[in-house]
Amino acid sequence: MDPAYLQRYHSLLLKKQHDLLSALGEAHSRLLAAGGLLGDLIEQANADAEAELQIHLHRTDGRLARAIEEAWARIKRGTYGVCEVCKQPISEARLEAVPWTHLGRECKELER
Repeated sequence: MDPAYLQRYHSLLLKKQHDLLSALGEAHSRLLAAGGLLGDLIEQANADAEAELQIHLHRTDGRLARAIEEAWARIKRGTYGVCEVCKQPISEARLEAVPWTHLGRECKELER
């Protein structure tokens, strides 16, 4: 893949990682502000619901963070932009939309 494209996708991955870290910090702040163990029963119930949502989001964010790290590893190995299943190039449109992807559109659809 052209080095200019690799730099572009590296930048997209870096931006997504930054956004992810910012969202985690904001989520932590919201969770603390939700009431926790303080406040009345309604505030505690809301805090519990928020905590459950944040745990789910944290798991999802963790998977995304790993996918970004794996994409950087593929850039270093020289395999970025190549589908890991069929070994065909992944379309630029797909890489623009999901720069951490390791599968082309067709292989991703078959995976479901």
